[in-house]
Amino acid sequence: MKPEDIKTVLIIGSGTMGQQIGFQCAAHGYDVILHDISQEMMDTALDRMGKLARIFVKTQRLSQDQADAALGRIRPEPDAEKAGKQADLISESVPEDPDLKAKVFARFNEICPEQTIFTTNTSSLLPSMVAQATGRPDRFAAFHFHDIRYNNIVDVMPHPDTSKEIVSVIEAFARKIGTIPIVLKKENNGYVFNAMLMELLKSAQSLAANEVADPKDVDRAWMGVMGMEIGPFGMMDSIGIDTVWKVTDYWAKADGDPQDIKNAEFLRPYVNAGRLGAKTGTGFYTYPKPAFSKPGFIQGKNE
Repeated sequence: MKPEDIKTVLIIGSGTMGQQIGFQCAAHGYDVILHDISQEMMDTALDRMGKLARIFVKTQRLSQDQADAALGRIRPEPDAEKAGKQADLISESVPEDPDLKAKVFARFNEICPEQTIFTTNTSSLLPSMVAQATGRPDRFAAFHFHDIRYNNIVDVMPHPDTSKEIVSVIEAFARKIGTIPIVLKKENNGYVFNAMLMELLKSAQSLAANEVADPKDVDRAWMGVMGMEIGPFGMMDSIGIDTVWKVTDYWAKADGDPQDIKNAEFLRPYVNAGRLGAKTGTGFYTYPKPAFSKPGFIQGKNE
């Protein structure tokens, strides 16, 4: 398979990252099929992709005509059979549960053409954990995106059975959609950036969970010393507290680390209350104008 053979991208999972990946592909001329378990979820995703298009126009990354054309290339498809049969490349962004991901890929392996490339956007799992379940481990790799509103870095992480040809195709495809691929030599939890980020978020969670400091003070310390515009709890709001909790809870159960368990329990009430961060309007901060974005936050003047 060659990079130019990819014409249609199937996005499985219409959450925040599925929306962003789908729009990025559509903005660069690819037909995008959006698939999820309910029409309501896909309708919400399309609405948010429209908002994403407006951001791209406002920041002059796309003209209005280009943004409209991109949105026109995206279509929801609730029927897995119809969605899978047309896919040249799959980008999966379902919740961080290896059993769920394995079931999704096994199902689409029965539907998709033999040449379809399977990729996962997992933020913390290893592709080898679900590779055999895909039914095509040689055509499967992690293809991980960060927040496309702020950067264009992507990770390409093969597992031991991924063919070199497929790695090259994914790398070339990444460049075709305007992103910069970081190709890993071997599997690593969290890729490169996320491996560093997860340690930062864990230490921030631990400080709050152990009642050493409040979340806002943790952020003030990080922002003040590092000269950053956002701290770790602001980052968690941006990522989605539900996503952060799922990753934390998964590894807490897998490794049994007492601090991870405590951190997951610290995050759980926010998830249960629907306070998931920027996407719901409230998390550790209130949006659209969070306290950390206002003058005087580091100095503690706008509590």
